[in-house]
Amino acid sequence: MTGTESTTVIRHAAWIAGWDGEGHRYLRDGDVAFTSDRIVHVGGRYEGSADREIDGSHRFVMPGLINIHSHPHTEPASKGVREDHGVPGMYDTGLYERSCAFSLDEPGRQAAMELAYAELLLSGVTTVVDLSSPVEGWLDCAGRSGLRAYVGSFFADAFWKLKNRHELGFDWDEARGRRDFEASIRIMDLAEQHPSGRLRGIVYPGQIETCTEETLRDAAAHARETGRPLTTHLSQSKLEFLEIVRRHGKTPLEYAADIGFLGPDTILGHCIFIDEHPDIRWRTTGDLDRLVDSGTSVAHCPSPFARYGHAMAHFGRYRARGVNLGMGTDVAPHSLVEEMRLAIILARVMASNIRALDTGEMFRAATVGGATALGRDDLGRLAPGAKADLVLLDLDHPAMKPVRDPLRTFVFEAADRAVREVYIDGEAVVADGKPLHLDPEGAGARLDEAQARMLAAAPGRDFLGRTAEEIAPHSLPL
Repeated sequence: MTGTESTTVIRHAAWIAGWDGEGHRYLRDGDVAFTSDRIVHVGGRYEGSADREIDGSHRFVMPGLINIHSHPHTEPASKGVREDHGVPGMYDTGLYERSCAFSLDEPGRQAAMELAYAELLLSGVTTVVDLSSPVEGWLDCAGRSGLRAYVGSFFADAFWKLKNRHELGFDWDEARGRRDFEASIRIMDLAEQHPSGRLRGIVYPGQIETCTEETLRDAAAHARETGRPLTTHLSQSKLEFLEIVRRHGKTPLEYAADIGFLGPDTILGHCIFIDEHPDIRWRTTGDLDRLVDSGTSVAHCPSPFARYGHAMAHFGRYRARGVNLGMGTDVAPHSLVEEMRLAIILARVMASNIRALDTGEMFRAATVGGATALGRDDLGRLAPGAKADLVLLDLDHPAMKPVRDPLRTFVFEAADRAVREVYIDGEAVVADGKPLHLDPEGAGARLDEAQARMLAAAPGRDFLGRTAEEIAPHSLPL
């Protein structure tokens, strides 16, 4: 042990979600010890010396959750706007109309980012894939938060545009796309040089339909040359599915496979509207095999689709076929545990079978599944040698009572209310249920003002010149 290392021991933890090499297992009344940024002991009594001891007798100790798909810079500004918004002529999705009508300014995105990072930590997330457009102070805020962040700087060759409420158009600018690709490489390089040591890059061409084949191939080549993970949105809407079929005569997954985009380093955001989905019912049924054969991972984010009346069909079936799935928070709130609960319920509804998915399998997806997607065998588990990314739940919180099965109670009932302490790389980033390095209250106040500016500007951006109230009316009449 060097002079800069210290050992922390959580003594007599009431419950521990330990890792036995193959799966998570409950341990009772055990110790968890970590030295510097690494776990050195899980379960039983730790007999080594300790520089600090924590009473775990009223705690459930679990590995930090891993979020492999999120948009912290923008989605918090959609609170009160997007929950009931959808466009029937676009198969109920409101994604394209909102993206064209509403744009958050830079101060608003900075506030949204800080607020979302706090929400992530308070729901037990320790690693996040942040897919965003560049904003001043991005890396500083990510580093200050304490999160382990994969920075995905957006680039694309086209932006969505609308001329009516049933067709999706595209505004192509390949020169801009190339400039943004080059800028994203510089941002990833800077992230990996950040003094926190917790930031990495992830190559992020925005959507399968907004990038040329050349850009997608170049993005994949860059990811593989640099050892960085690769991600995009794919099969996230019926409109996108039909657009790729129109262009290429192939499903989005078939097209991605044919151009060499898929692979064990690739994470696909959503991947819901595949050829077998009941809303698609395509003439082929090869998309799940393409995922399995290529080793590609899927980032499942049920909330945005459930709000439109859509769902993956279904999580348990993807897993049974051998697809690696992780979890994400595509929308606000950035609470991964709430996404976990919804994913379990929707899988059962879509399968008409309570055994389609259980809490243990979902926990694996939100920890080891995400770690696998990122190529990390040192995350998402409590085991000697793994990173000291831990979450401590308060078993005395009323929402955690009675304490028969703390993981199940956390997912189905208590959620972020039970998160008391969070450690990342062995450093405390949440204490007494509060983030130590972020100001969510101040960020929320700034975001309030920024959302007002965003909504006021909607008539100048909307293709019909509508007000925000006309696009997304209040839930009750004013």
